[in-house]
Amino acid sequence: MKFLDRLHPLALLALRLALGVIMIAHGAPKVFGGMPKFIAIVQNIGLPGWMAYLAAATEFGGGILIIAGLLARLAALAFCIEMAVAIDKVHWKNGLKGPGGYEFPLACGIIAFALIFLGAGPISLDEVFFRGGGGSPARK
Repeated sequence: MKFLDRLHPLALLALRLALGVIMIAHGAPKVFGGMPKFIAIVQNIGLPGWMAYLAAATEFGGGILIIAGLLARLAALAFCIEMAVAIDKVHWKNGLKGPGGYEFPLACGIIAFALIFLGAGPISLDEVFFRGGGGSPARK
């Protein structure tokens, strides 16, 4: 359906906005005052404390990048890795659904996974800076 094909750029924008807002919402409390508590949580699950800074930067900074569509594939890769670690270290034991389940990080990880391969699309800073108006993977 050619009509729906023309909406690919909006679909990619919607995916980026949803994932970016979610990640910023989860990263902002860590970046703006919650790092000591988050470092303790990260150490409590058996990871080095410095990884808390990496996770907070991924969530907050990566969320901003993904919304802007700047270095979107790199940010999406970072989200995929973070969600895989979160599922493995925190959520898996709680099952798919219910309190602490892995359905939400799985959904975020899958959105990020799709963005790695689809790119940010033509409504993005990646398009402006790196493609010079040429086609993106979302355009046919």
